Amino acid sequence: MITFTEIENAAAAISPYLLRTPTIASPGLSELIGVPTTIKIESLQRTGSFKARGATAKLLALSEQERAAGVVAVSGGNHGIAVATMAQLLGVRATVVMPRTASRDSIERSRATGASVQLTEGMPRAFELVEELQAEGATLLHPFDDPVVIAGQGTVGLELAADAAELTDVLVSVGGGGLIAGIATAVRAQLPNARIWGVEPTGARAMTDALAAGGPVTTDLDSVITTLSAPQVSDLTYRHVAALVEEIVLVSDADAVAGTVQAAERAGVWVEPADGSLLPAARVVADRVGPNAHLALVLAGANASLADVTAWSASLT
Repeated sequence: MITFTEIENAAAAISPYLLRTPTIASPGLSELIGVPTTIKIESLQRTGSFKARGATAKLLALSEQERAAGVVAVSGGNHGIAVATMAQLLGVRATVVMPRTASRDSIERSRATGASVQLTEGMPRAFELVEELQAEGATLLHPFDDPVVIAGQGTVGLELAADAAELTDVLVSVGGGGLIAGIATAVRAQLPNARIWGVEPTGARAMTDALAAGGPVTTDLDSVITTLSAPQVSDLTYRHVAALVEEIVLVSDADAVAGTVQAAERAGVWVEPADGSLLPAARVVADRVGPNAHLALVLAGANASLADVTAWSASLT
């Protein structure tokens, strides 16, 4: 497991390149949820999501030989955009492998950085191509199964605990588990009594299934929330969650998309359904822990279009 010192070191390394995102009280969400609620608006981060933190930490940790050989990432969205953008900034050649089903916006934003974007017929072929590029010398920037990446993501929690020391409970959406692993490590090191709660879609419950099985297992996916649709968590992220996280709350796609709309209406922030899922989960947590709670919601990304959210909302009702 990673250490708090590793997160502090990551923060020092990446701070010249990234933002310290706002942590603010939200009266609108506090009223909706029924207890004081603070939001960490990581959706305002460079590249539009927290993924820039882990990607930058990993890029800065590369050896000169690794920098010269370039990096490769596989992603259908935020991770690919982050790797492409930050690699360009740091002068590292990047290849991003995406399935053809990735959104046009993700593909175009990654290409705009100068990265080589390779499109494949589905994710299995994407991972095969990544292995081929690794064999040619490229370094894989994994979205969550890497302690350096997790330490980078953990800087979100470092800032949150420093800026909102009154919080009692933190809610984080879960895909592969890198973000919650880093945040849980950072927050619990600074606020030992704080409770960390994960949130997953009912149709993409890789961490829930891992906790039930006692280790990572492959999960069938049936969710429109592709940013949380990891078929399996890693042993590394599983161990962090098993040790540091209170519970995983499951939320339907319909409630998550409705949460995106509520976040815009009540808090004035645009987030993805991955973060919209935190709003219905927060009501569950508030009912569970009682009126003396002070919740913090980590709003981790904004890379979903209004057209997509509108279409999902129509199809899920």
